[in-house]
Amino acid sequence: MSTHRRRDRLGADDTGVASVWAATAAAVLLVTATVCVDVAAAVRARHVAAAAADLSALAAAGRAVEGVDVACRVATDLAARNRAALTACRLDGWDALVETEVRRSGLLPVRGPASARARAGPAPVTGAPTGTTPDDHGQE
Repeated sequence: MSTHRRRDRLGADDTGVASVWAATAAAVLLVTATVCVDVAAAVRARHVAAAAADLSALAAAGRAVEGVDVACRVATDLAARNRAALTACRLDGWDALVETEVRRSGLLPVRGPASARARAGPAPVTGAPTGTTPDDHGQE
């Protein structure tokens, strides 16, 4: 049986197939772009939350000597200026521990906000006995 007869018998005609493939490719491209934009929005929200948490913790630690109320008020203000919400703030000795959240803006209705935690405080003193300088170590 020849190819021509088989087409006639099955009624197969490839007219318009390119349009179907083009529409399918456009739909796949649109879905891929939407997912990429949504992932980029989530990454951005996470970075903003982390930056706001880091800065808020540093600000709170800088004011830890004034008490938890003042330290957390400063941290809340700084988080708000970074478009984040301070969800937790406490002092552990001289260390400030904060948590922030940032609402995601994306195209897809996906899960909740991005959040981050940070801790800031004075560096611990290790190894050096009181009254010595760094040049004195290892020399007798």
